[in-house]
Amino acid sequence: MVHVEFDDQEIRRALQGLLAASGNMTEALSEIGEHLAESTLHRFETKSGPDGTRWDDNSPVTIERKGRNDPLIHHGSLSEQIEARLLGNDTLAVGSTMEYAAMQQFGGTKAEFPHLWGDIPARPFIGISADDEDEILKIIAAYLRDAVG
Repeated sequence: MVHVEFDDQEIRRALQGLLAASGNMTEALSEIGEHLAESTLHRFETKSGPDGTRWDDNSPVTIERKGRNDPLIHHGSLSEQIEARLLGNDTLAVGSTMEYAAMQQFGGTKAEFPHLWGDIPARPFIGISADDEDEILKIIAAYLRDAVG
């Protein structure tokens, strides 16, 4: 799985508050995971990263091989392998188990990876957008309200 860490103090404080109030974050993390998985899938439709930057077009060689200019879409396999998973009671992982996910997320050059038939630009699809952050805080606030009555 591709590993991208997101460190946001506001979300961290909200989660700590939820843990202190309820002693359990699993339901909130599950809902956050569902949202982030959907948000990640949406990036394949908009062809843009979490920060809104559009992905580079496919190279002419890739377009010739695929028959179209559709970055990160090849029989849908990467976009069909986005999942959210709880790791214990306090950790959420969102990503893809596809072998090539990291290469697509971070990019790579033929010089670094001789097996490639060309350079691959980074096309970040995993991450937390500003809208995601707002939604995460709303989810946590709802669970916090429920916890404190």
